[in-house]
Amino acid sequence: MPSEPFRNYIDGAFCEGGAGSFESVDPATGEAWANMPAANAADVDRAVRAADRAFHDPSWSRLTATQRGKLLYRLADLVAENAQALAELETRDTGKIIRETSAQIAYVADYYRYYAGLADKIEGAHLPIDKPDMETYLRREPIGVVAAVVPWNSQLFLSAVKLGPALAAGCTVVLKASEDGPAPLLAFARLVDQAGFPPGVVNILTGFGDQCGSALASHPLVARIAFTGGPATARHIVRHSAENLAAVTLELGGKSPVVVFEDADLDSVANAVVAGIFAATGQSCVAGSRLIVQRGIKDALLERLVQKARAIRIGDPQAQETEMGPLATARQLRHIEDVIARSLAAGGRLVTGGGRPDGFPAGHYFEPTIIDCDATTIPSVEEELFGPVLSVLGFEEETEAVEFANRTPYGLASGVFTASLTRAHRMIRAIRAGVVWVNTYRAVSPIMPFGGYGLSGSGREGGLDAALDYTRTKAVWIRVSDDPIPDPFVMR
Repeated sequence: MPSEPFRNYIDGAFCEGGAGSFESVDPATGEAWANMPAANAADVDRAVRAADRAFHDPSWSRLTATQRGKLLYRLADLVAENAQALAELETRDTGKIIRETSAQIAYVADYYRYYAGLADKIEGAHLPIDKPDMETYLRREPIGVVAAVVPWNSQLFLSAVKLGPALAAGCTVVLKASEDGPAPLLAFARLVDQAGFPPGVVNILTGFGDQCGSALASHPLVARIAFTGGPATARHIVRHSAENLAAVTLELGGKSPVVVFEDADLDSVANAVVAGIFAATGQSCVAGSRLIVQRGIKDALLERLVQKARAIRIGDPQAQETEMGPLATARQLRHIEDVIARSLAAGGRLVTGGGRPDGFPAGHYFEPTIIDCDATTIPSVEEELFGPVLSVLGFEEETEAVEFANRTPYGLASGVFTASLTRAHRMIRAIRAGVVWVNTYRAVSPIMPFGGYGLSGSGREGGLDAALDYTRTKAVWIRVSDDPIPDPFVMR
């Protein structure tokens, strides 16, 4: 990747931020390592207007769908070629371990390839209308300028599930990176530039919510908003969208349950639970943070989990041997410490972890933590921590497991572990969540839609339907009779 300073990318050019710059902190050291451009409302206006011009410009609007797909294939190839460099940047700026960022960003290329292939598969329809002298059909046309807003975690993946379908459909995009760890997306802008998209088709910037985010969500030229983040910010997004009446897709937080029945393979379950909560240091919207386990196997499963949690190698996120790195921000570290303190005061029993690990005087490190909870009202059970904290609840009967799983305002993901196929299907029907993994956890694919219920958001990303969401239909009526149209005021 080029070593140029980090800049916003607006209308095909790299530029400084109108609000100056801010320091980005390396979570492994707690020290600033780079300056990032801070966009203001004027920058946002310039980016949206550039996207609007590009949307109508023949250099983009008259491309065939196949030509758009070829640009996306080129972008996918560039992502694959630069995956390691992007991974190193993401690890440096967010603290996610290099093994995870490398694998995830390499897979991001497949998302762009999937939508590249879909570009010329977005079809209209012929309608068998009930009027014999009419021929009718539906056209699918791009919705317009898209405002895409992503958080710092998995930002290249979360951008791909927005940029991919939006560009395949023929839209133009203004993408706002989080002010926490924006380096990978600002570097990704150079790949967009190299891929050959016309100026203004993709604009990428970063800045703070009050000057940048609110201006983007409320801009009158924005037709659709695709947001990933927390419910509090989502409420602001929705309020601002009242200004432009933009369509809104929200992919928000989660408090995902993992339900384990006594007939499950405990070794397999232990591996899945550890991957679900301690991978990415628990900083994932689908983190399996609530373990709901049948009481007959609870102690045996806890014993396995404690062994695995204590064996996790915490360290430098750039080192290949590291299995868990730091939290992304000091703010998040303080939040987790507060929730754990309140949870223990409310009756939670600390099984392992619960503090900062020895040997890391600097950085935002926190131990893999397990809390045994005897009530669903304990704060760690109710609140999204976005960190490596697992809350464990015991149950006796299946109905109780369903009740515990659904006792949350969230509904993004869930897991069920059982050898019984009939029980698995009952649980799939009963759990209120947008994703149900059975005897596995955290599997993703560009082919599968993804989204939640309740406070976990609305709309879906991924799959064919996501591309259709970036279009609107146009109804076309063609009169095929050569007879004159009758005078409407002559009664017959």
